[in-house]
Amino acid sequence: MTYEIIHLSKDKWKDTILPIGYTTDKYYDVTINKTDRGFAIDIEKKNFQEPVTHTPEEYDFPDKLYKDHWENAYAWGVVIDEKLVAAIETDQELWSNRLRITELWVAEEYQKQGIGHALIEVAKGQARRERRRAIILETQSCNVNAVDFYLNEGFTLIGMDTCCYKNNDLQRKEVRLELGWFPEEKKNLKLEEIEIRRETEDDYYQVELMTQHAFWNKFVPGCTEHYLVHKLRTDKDYLSELSRIAVKDGEVIGCIMYSKSKVVDGTDVHEVITFGPLCVEPKWQGCGVGKLLLKETMKLAADRGYKVIVIFGEPDYYPRLGFKTCDNFNITTADGTNFDAFMGIELAEGSMKGIKGKFHDAEVFHSIPMGEVEEYNKKFPPLRKLNFPGQWD
Repeated sequence: MTYEIIHLSKDKWKDTILPIGYTTDKYYDVTINKTDRGFAIDIEKKNFQEPVTHTPEEYDFPDKLYKDHWENAYAWGVVIDEKLVAAIETDQELWSNRLRITELWVAEEYQKQGIGHALIEVAKGQARRERRRAIILETQSCNVNAVDFYLNEGFTLIGMDTCCYKNNDLQRKEVRLELGWFPEEKKNLKLEEIEIRRETEDDYYQVELMTQHAFWNKFVPGCTEHYLVHKLRTDKDYLSELSRIAVKDGEVIGCIMYSKSKVVDGTDVHEVITFGPLCVEPKWQGCGVGKLLLKETMKLAADRGYKVIVIFGEPDYYPRLGFKTCDNFNITTADGTNFDAFMGIELAEGSMKGIKGKFHDAEVFHSIPMGEVEEYNKKFPPLRKLNFPGQWD
C-alpha cells in the first residue's frame, strides 16, 4: 500500500475526534508491595479471563486533535479518499526539553501496514531536529498491543501513575504507563578519526546525497541545498581552494562550500567570503564534524589572506564558534536589515575595521528554480516531504 503522510493543520483539523478503541485478552499486571527497604514493583504480562473491550464512547473526554491545553501541538496524518485513517500529534514540552506524543491512532483496517511505524518516525524526526532529549507518551497497562508496539519502536518504561483514571486503577488493571524514547548519545569525533580534503569529481554524488539528507525538511518540506551544491561548483564565485569534505571509512559525512561575496558601501566595495552549505550527514550530526570542518577551513582562509567571513546560519550554533551578529560590524543585509541568523567573524584581529555597508552574496544563492530542483531529485532515492514546526512560511 502506498500512502502520503501530511500535516494536519490546526485550522482544519482542530477538535477532530480520533475513535481510539481496542479489545484485548491480555494486560500488564502492575503490583506494588511495601518492603522494609522501600517498594517492590512488578509488571508482568497476564491473560484476562475474558477479553476486555474499551470504546471511545465510554470516556467523558474523547481523544481529539489540538485540545486547548496542548499549547504547542502539531499533527500529521494519512488521508485516503478524503477520510482520515491515521494520525499522530505531538506537543513540545519546553520546560523539560522533551517531546510528548499526545495522540497516535491508526484505523483498524489500516493497521499492520507500517503506518504506525512511519508516524513514530515522524515524531523521532521532530525530536532530532529540535534536539529534544526524549520523546514521552502515555498508554494503559491493559492496552497490551500499544505497549508492545512502543517497546518494539525503541521506547522503554519511565514511570507510572496508579490513580490517573480512577482511584482503583491497580485493581481495574488499567494503570497509566509512561514510556520514553531517547536519541542516541553521540561522542565527538577527533580530527585523526576523519579525513578532511578537497572533493573530487568521484565524490560529487555522495556529497550531494549527504547534503540532501542533512537539509531534507529542515527549513521547508524537501530542500534545495543539494542542487545548490551542484550549481555552486561551476559558479564564478565558488572557492574550491577553501571548500572541503569530511570522509570517514570511505563515506562522505560532511562538507563546507565557500564562495566570494562583498560588502558594499556606496562606491566602496569590500571583498569578503561566505560559506554555505556547511552540513553533516544526520547520523553524524552532534559529533563535532561541522566544527572540525570550519576550524580547518578558517585557517586555510586566513593563510590565504582572507579577512572576513559573513554568513546566514543557525544563531544557536555559530556564536559558540566565535561568530557575532553583523550589527556588531555595521554590516546589514542587501535590503538593510539585521537579524540573529546574519553573522560574521574576523579571521584576524581587527580585520573588520573599515568594512561596513550592505552584504551581497553570490547570485547562485538566489537563482535555484524549483522545477530544476524537482528534476534533479530524480537522481536520488525518493524522500518524503513533510511539514514540521518552525519551518519557514
